[in-house]
Amino acid sequence: MMVLYSGTTCPYSQRCRFVLFEKGMDFEIRDVDLYNKPEDISVMNPYGQVPILTERDLVLYESNIINEYIDERFPHPQLMPADPVMRGRTRLFLYNFEKELFVHVSTLESRAAQSDAKALENARQNIRDRLAQIAPMFLKNKFMLGEEFSMLDVALAPLLWRLDHYGIELPRSAAPLQKYAERIFARPAYIEALTPSEKVMRK
Repeated sequence: MMVLYSGTTCPYSQRCRFVLFEKGMDFEIRDVDLYNKPEDISVMNPYGQVPILTERDLVLYESNIINEYIDERFPHPQLMPADPVMRGRTRLFLYNFEKELFVHVSTLESRAAQSDAKALENARQNIRDRLAQIAPMFLKNKFMLGEEFSMLDVALAPLLWRLDHYGIELPRSAAPLQKYAERIFARPAYIEALTPSEKVMRK
């Protein structure tokens, strides 16, 4: 059986929980205290971070790598495009998300950065600007890739859920993005994958 070592407030762990529930398969989630991690976390992941997925003798870390493995191992419903060109583009989008959005999420999540007001405000501003840029695409798109829910929506969802929690207020022009977020938050798998700690992050 697959075991996911997951932080109860970790946005990257939430991605993996979301995919596991979308697939509707048997798995076990082991909650990890992010501020008091058990020693075996550093044994499984040299970077000492969650999420970590284990299955028999396989150990994977990094949320996008874990999620692609789950998607290939349990192909229904398929979350990565079947077409190699679209799959390549999707991977590039995922990489861009990490570089342009989640690098700032990491700042907001960092304990060390909490005393650096300038760094925190800079991170919020960068996230606000980037989300405002992509908002218009949802005037015609139901999801990131059009009509089909995909791994891109999975990757973005934990950030959209935490906007209030991070103190990020989007401009009015981002209304299509907020409607898109509500579509994701209404998915049964999304609701199931939320931890009690995550449920209280959103007003």
